Amino acid sequence: QVQLVESGGGLVQAGGSLRLSCAASGSIFSINAMGWYRQAPGKQRELVAAITSGGSTNYADSVKGRFTISRDNAKNTVYLQMNSLKPEDTAVYYCNAAVVTTTPLIRSGDYWGQGTQVTVSS
Repeated sequence: QVQLVESGGGLVQAGGSLRLSCAASGSIFSINAMGWYRQAPGKQRELVAAITSGGSTNYADSVKGRFTISRDNAKNTVYLQMNSLKPEDTAVYYCNAAVVTTTPLIRSGDYWGQGTQVTVSS
């Protein structure tokens, strides 16, 4: 019904940059908040950054000043620009979206991407 497809992960040296993208498709009426979460081995999934449809954002303290979240509402796509990457940023990054669909009924649901690996070497 709704699919989120992430791209842009990979291996980078400390201090480098990566840009993640997540495109939503399917029977979408509107998308409210979108966000990026990450989960490192042995740790709980944590919120990295989130953005509303109006462009308001919030970030985890650990990434403030280094990561920037943005979105293109026309393309139902959210981005995460990651600069000055550190080894502790290594994790699987997941895209999340609060989506309103109208087929077959009007409902709001929480959807996740499949995850993309980000590895930062020291």
